[in-house]
Amino acid sequence: MNGIPAPTVNALGNSPLKSAGWLGGTQRHLGVLASAEHWPEYLMEAAELALFMISACSFTVLLEHPASPVHQMLPNPLLRMALVGIAMGLTLLGLIHTPWGKRSGAHMNPATTLMFFRLGKVANFDAFFYVAFQFIGGIAGVTVALLIFGRMLAHPNVNFAATQPGRSGIPAAFAGELVISFLLALTVLLVSNTARFSRFTPYFAAILVAAYITFEGPLSGMSMNPARTLGSALPAHAFHALWIYFTAPPIGMLLAAELYLRLRSVRAVYCAKYHHNNSMRCIFRCRYAELRQV
Repeated sequence: MNGIPAPTVNALGNSPLKSAGWLGGTQRHLGVLASAEHWPEYLMEAAELALFMISACSFTVLLEHPASPVHQMLPNPLLRMALVGIAMGLTLLGLIHTPWGKRSGAHMNPATTLMFFRLGKVANFDAFFYVAFQFIGGIAGVTVALLIFGRMLAHPNVNFAATQPGRSGIPAAFAGELVISFLLALTVLLVSNTARFSRFTPYFAAILVAAYITFEGPLSGMSMNPARTLGSALPAHAFHALWIYFTAPPIGMLLAAELYLRLRSVRAVYCAKYHHNNSMRCIFRCRYAELRQV
């Protein structure tokens, strides 16, 4: 089930009212009506990122707060970073496989939605509301974590799980975010649009997230996600390098989209979901049934 397709035929046929302006207004009106039926997916996107941020804050407190017994048992920073990576990779994997993730596509990231919008898989109104609700979810998740952990979340070692440039500085952080976003997006596009491997897309994404947090985290904090970064930056007042996380991830993912189009074609983009081998409805411009026949 592919949601409500955008109309391509004017119901009034050859009516003299069929002008470009009238058609544009009608299409916008129908677009609003269609997107109004997709509000459950918008809320799911917000809830998924909120849960991701609660998990990120929880594991950061557990592993980085000095009063935590786990922190005291594990003095090696790289080991703690690897455990955070594994935890967040598993969190992502779990969220993608929830009924919400299967239905909304589990973007949880404005850069991901923007990439699929560029590839023609997400309608205008859906793209706008996905991005808006992703930002709402990121902020809501950190707010809930603050209610749970209180001052522990504000400790300098935890700092609301904020993503900030490391000791190598802003250029390295920007380059790191650009590269990891590009590689993740290209991997997702290649795997999800290959019949033999598409069902493994969530696992590829989760493994990359775990590896990135472990090894790229010291450069930029490993975000790849403007909404995720803003959710932590607001209470942490960490705005000095916010532009990195609003520019590098979208640029990296859009570059991956352009490369994919040149390696294959726009017809080789079948849908915008991480997990599509399920019976949940799909609100995107979906051709997943064709991929299953390849």
